[in-house]
Amino acid sequence: MKIAVAQFQPKDGDKRYNLSVIEKLTKEAKDRGAELISFHEMSITAYTFTKDLSLSEITDLAEEVPGGQSTQQLMEISSRYQLPILVGLVEKEEGKIYNTYICVDEDRLLAKYRKLHPFINPHMSAGDEYVVFDLLGWKCGILICYDNNVIENVRATSLLGAELIFAPHVTGCTPSAMPGRDYVDDKYWKNRHQDPVSLRLEFDGPKGRRWLMRWLPARAYDNGVYYAFTNPIGYDGEHLKNGNSMILDPYGEVLSEIKSFEDEITIANITKDKLKLAGGYRYKNARRPDLYRDIIGQEHQHVTKPIWMSKK
Repeated sequence: MKIAVAQFQPKDGDKRYNLSVIEKLTKEAKDRGAELISFHEMSITAYTFTKDLSLSEITDLAEEVPGGQSTQQLMEISSRYQLPILVGLVEKEEGKIYNTYICVDEDRLLAKYRKLHPFINPHMSAGDEYVVFDLLGWKCGILICYDNNVIENVRATSLLGAELIFAPHVTGCTPSAMPGRDYVDDKYWKNRHQDPVSLRLEFDGPKGRRWLMRWLPARAYDNGVYYAFTNPIGYDGEHLKNGNSMILDPYGEVLSEIKSFEDEITIANITKDKLKLAGGYRYKNARRPDLYRDIIGQEHQHVTKPIWMSKK
């Protein structure tokens, strides 16, 4: 299967603009032979700016799924280009607000997943289930951004049968306890055309790609799954993001990656033979859950809050 992942710079709350970019990149994916395309977390609305929204403001931004206008428009785009599309938005249902990621084709909602560890806005509720669904003959899972940092989520999704995990993010280039992590100075972005090397060094260093490569290949390798990682490029709210959308195989190898500063896609062909050849397949079969079932299942007080939000 030929899959495409995208990156683009969204506009805060501007659904019309963001959907126009989603359509443009979907057309490009179709023209280049892709069979589906995946976009980043809350790509229809943008993400970071929602941290300051009141309950009424974020409720106004949210839509029902699949009855809302954005989902319906996505189905029209999917129909136009005969391509399944995966995107993120803000969902509302029965008085609750969710960070939601959906997969649609021309006439139906194929999957809906709600982020398990939301933190960007206090009015968002957490999802309460894993999602594995059929897409073009593949078993696919979804984990949004922080959900991938909790390794049990990836293992659980894999054990439910996922062969390909879509990992939509808005991440990188924010402060952390890890040395070298921080914001990227705006001067590098403003000067990206005259001095692309300096910005690339910032994005590919410990603030961005080098941090991703500490854990992202491990999630794919340990679980023997393909990973479709998506991330915006440029500004999402006041945060500069490094893009680096990429597709990884079950060996943890990067098959294809976007290294530009523009709205763009990259495509890779994924094959099922690697799923059983990969170490993660053997490791899952070698598990002894009798040893750690009670340890892993212990009750504890969970906290989801990144360092950059704790500093505010």
